[in-house]
Amino acid sequence: MITTIDPSKIGQATPRRQHKRSATGYLPATLKDGKEIWPRGDEKAWKAGIRGIPTNVSDITNAIVYHVQSTLARQAYNLDNMGAYQAVALSVRDDLIVKWNETQMQYTRKQPKRAYYLSLEFLMGRTLDNALLNLGLKQQYKTATHKLGFNLEDLIDSERDAALGNGGLGRLAACYLDSGATMELPLWGYGLRYHYGLFAQHIAPDGSQLEAPDPWLDTDNPWEIPRQDVTIDVRFYGHAERIGNGKAVWTGGQEVLAVAYDVPIPGYATNTVNNLRLWDAKPKRGFDLNSFNAGDYDRAIQENSSAETLTRVLYPNDNHMLGKELRLKQQAFWCAASLSDIIRRFKQVEKPWAEFPEYVSIQLNDTHPTIAIPELMRILVDEEDVPWADAWDITTKTFFYTNHTVLPEALEKWAVPLIEHVLPRHLQIIYDINAAFLQAVERKWPNDRDRLTRMSLIQEGEPKQVRMAYLATVGSTKVNGVAELHSHLLRETILRDFVDFFGKSKFVNVTNGVTPRRWLDQCNPGLSNLITDTIKKPKAVWLKDLTLLKGLEPFTEDPVFRKKWALIKHTNKKHLADYIKTHLGITVNPTSLFDIMIKRIHEYKRQSLNLLGVIHRYLAIKAMTPAERKKVNPRVVIFGGKAAPGYFMAKLIIRLIVNIARTIDADPDMKDILTVVFVPDYSVSLAEILIPASDISQHISTAGTEASGTSNMKFCLNGGLLLGTVDGANIEIAEEVDSNNVFFFGHLTDAVEDLRHQHKYHPIAVEERSPALAAVLKEIEGGRFGDAGVYQPFVDTIRTGDYYLVTDDFDSYVEANKMVDEAYVKDPEEWTKKTILTVSRMGKFSSDRAIMTYAEEFWNIEQFPIKI
Repeated sequence: MITTIDPSKIGQATPRRQHKRSATGYLPATLKDGKEIWPRGDEKAWKAGIRGIPTNVSDITNAIVYHVQSTLARQAYNLDNMGAYQAVALSVRDDLIVKWNETQMQYTRKQPKRAYYLSLEFLMGRTLDNALLNLGLKQQYKTATHKLGFNLEDLIDSERDAALGNGGLGRLAACYLDSGATMELPLWGYGLRYHYGLFAQHIAPDGSQLEAPDPWLDTDNPWEIPRQDVTIDVRFYGHAERIGNGKAVWTGGQEVLAVAYDVPIPGYATNTVNNLRLWDAKPKRGFDLNSFNAGDYDRAIQENSSAETLTRVLYPNDNHMLGKELRLKQQAFWCAASLSDIIRRFKQVEKPWAEFPEYVSIQLNDTHPTIAIPELMRILVDEEDVPWADAWDITTKTFFYTNHTVLPEALEKWAVPLIEHVLPRHLQIIYDINAAFLQAVERKWPNDRDRLTRMSLIQEGEPKQVRMAYLATVGSTKVNGVAELHSHLLRETILRDFVDFFGKSKFVNVTNGVTPRRWLDQCNPGLSNLITDTIKKPKAVWLKDLTLLKGLEPFTEDPVFRKKWALIKHTNKKHLADYIKTHLGITVNPTSLFDIMIKRIHEYKRQSLNLLGVIHRYLAIKAMTPAERKKVNPRVVIFGGKAAPGYFMAKLIIRLIVNIARTIDADPDMKDILTVVFVPDYSVSLAEILIPASDISQHISTAGTEASGTSNMKFCLNGGLLLGTVDGANIEIAEEVDSNNVFFFGHLTDAVEDLRHQHKYHPIAVEERSPALAAVLKEIEGGRFGDAGVYQPFVDTIRTGDYYLVTDDFDSYVEANKMVDEAYVKDPEEWTKKTILTVSRMGKFSSDRAIMTYAEEFWNIEQFPIKI
């Protein structure tokens, strides 16, 4: 008999073999007495071959050579640094997998409640150094690689940063995963496997930012584990037909395959290795051979290209409709795949749906994953036959929402026609949620139509918009801000109506934190070692309890200790100076004050204020006599950060910074007095060089606009003092370290709206408000830093409207910088004392503290030590 096939099926992908999996892996069968039954073959033979974790240098060397020979198919004769890095990384990954397997098996056996962290970004940085430190094997690997003729630090530098994030949002997510594993919490992350990240930043001859792909996966990623057996179908477009009882049938459209890639996340000095699962997009239908043979080569790969576009880049430019559609599809793809995976795991527990929140908590990191709320409703109602009211009760008990902005323009909204086109069933669900919610609002405040309009999940207009922050708020158990001021502003401004409706207990604060493993021990080993020797606590203890840094305070008055402390800072500054010389060809003096501002370029973060201050300093020095210049405190001002490709003003700010730097660098009067550097392609790895070298760091957002900030915490943790506005976590840092150790300036949050009103309705010329700033703007408009016409739009934002209050804060900012100069030059010993006290009082700002707050007060999950 001849087997036939439907011609329409030709070219469709063969279904992948699906493992029958329990919660995350396999559970052995047992006899009546509880003894486990070995699944196949000779148990002794299997167990004899199971790999342990080598801890002696000889075994580690053998493991590296094994991967050189067998995995890379190379030999000592043709092995370069990149090959050696790959072999070392693969051998370390083997160690992680041993603990990873045991962690997942024990989770599967005991079924603890788990938390899942959904973030569109995970800015992980390099993995090798972090993994070795967390495993406690760095010294052994250093010796082993030396025996094989390589330098471990060179191999670490060979690794490319994982291009999975952009700024603070992604770095916070990475810190929380590290802390979750270190605190032995059953916590997984879910994200997307971007092939080209955000972009690689280059600087054009005219100083403007250029964007190029960041092909970080081109040399293979040894840290990821492809899970070709974990695939999930995700649907877009099509038609959703209601069939009663809140249910609908969604058919047609496009189906895309989500394929899982796992990244092990090791805890520090624990056996726990948790997981970051990243989704890659593949076509449901394979290569179209018929079209190819007919000569239609574009059509042959059309479906491949359409599907794989989903995970090409982070934050595709949304200045056009196709970009907006792609962003929405990215979010829906990621949320649908993640929820399907979480639900598969829950179903293995064989519990009723009402118990789902007792096994699962999902944290939404900003509004990007909010589409997960209607997606869970869709699954429960349409696929699992859970009644609508029960499904909504389950959903609202499962989700928790972290807000990261109070800027109205930054709150995510999606056009109703776009959602209707891409996700027709989800729009129906959103409207149903909104109708039920507004009914409840009407019952609480009858006939208050203004309130109904304000609180509706749908913003009226042309087109109508879905307010994703409102949907996340309504669909979550708790909503949190990320610093005390930010959380207060959330309750008092954008979510005030919801606070009135739900009550204050739903709206809480969890101040951000950073992991001290990467942001002190890894990036600043000299300081970490000095701390260990001084407080007489092993790293495995104090790096998990940052409050122990308080033990440094008594040594503030010890001149020998201060000398050691200052020498470490100077060494870090020399390291940064070497990097700048090698990569940018600019010579900087490490005895200068290093003034660093590294963050995403945005008007509210006010890199503009910094660059205008630099010009003011430049003009002041130019006006001095040579004798007066010799008395000036030398300063190196360093900028770093990327501007979104479609953000014109942010890109213009970068161009102006670069050309200011060039002008100053070319001026012989500024030699060894003032240097300005823009470091291109800012990344985690660059931050690990920049942060330990800072004397002062700038966090100067307009008051009330920065949610928290975490770079401020990293700088202070490494002995850099803070120059900033009374905004975000700056306030809490000052409360902890003492305001005498912080340089504050500028108007307070309460004054901001009045000042904006004044600018709009009672404008005062810059020349009158701040003559010093007017002189600076005149230099820009006069063409001193390049074509004045190019920079006129930037100048106009300050002269007209000045939404971010540059004119109001400029004079105060200049005075604060003078205070910095005075403190640094007049009494270096007192400056060192300030830095020691600052570090000693940073215990509050550990991400371990923050993640335990989420675990205990939000997710209700317990620490789950892994025994090996």
